[in-house]
Amino acid sequence: MLRITEIFYSLQGETRTTGLPTVFVRLTGCPLRCRWCDTEYAFKGGDLLSIDVILGKVSEYKPRYVTVTGGEPLAQKECYGLLTSLADQGYEVSLETSGAISLSEVDSRVVRVMDLKPPASGESHRNVYENIGFLEKKDQLKFVIADRGDYEWSVSKIIQYDLVNRVSDVLFSPVSGEMPAEELAGWILEDRLPVRFQLQLHRMIWGDLPGV
Repeated sequence: MLRITEIFYSLQGETRTTGLPTVFVRLTGCPLRCRWCDTEYAFKGGDLLSIDVILGKVSEYKPRYVTVTGGEPLAQKECYGLLTSLADQGYEVSLETSGAISLSEVDSRVVRVMDLKPPASGESHRNVYENIGFLEKKDQLKFVIADRGDYEWSVSKIIQYDLVNRVSDVLFSPVSGEMPAEELAGWILEDRLPVRFQLQLHRMIWGDLPGV
């Protein structure tokens, strides 16, 4: 059984598959408290559902892409089994994770979209750097950036761990309402940084509403 906040069908708002219709399975709970978190409603509550019930709800949408997100989905140990079951159904499965919990048991068929938390998040001490060793070329690594200090820290991690050559995409996102998008974009262009700049498409369309 897993505690689920919501299962919904929407456009992927971030990552390499931005804009593609996707089913999202949002698990409840997160051990982190990032200062700029936009899904605090998923910290508590939710409904206990079996993997079979979750698979049934997902299948109603006949999706190609399924994203398991949170909260922090790996905070529930049963999430590993859910990821494997979704992959067994033939979906293209991605996992959105904070990087604070080991990826060692995640099914190799799953695309891991892992954060590294910069200092302004308030949770950079929770980064599990050993997780970088579990990432494969199909995976993605995301930095959510609040200021110039976060940017320079993120660039240093790209260099230190050779991230551009390790994963398919290194993603840079500005903290909404705090880091001007045009300023972050300018830094990337000035430094000729080989990263993918992204904004949250779903928030641009629907705002901060849950379930979209």
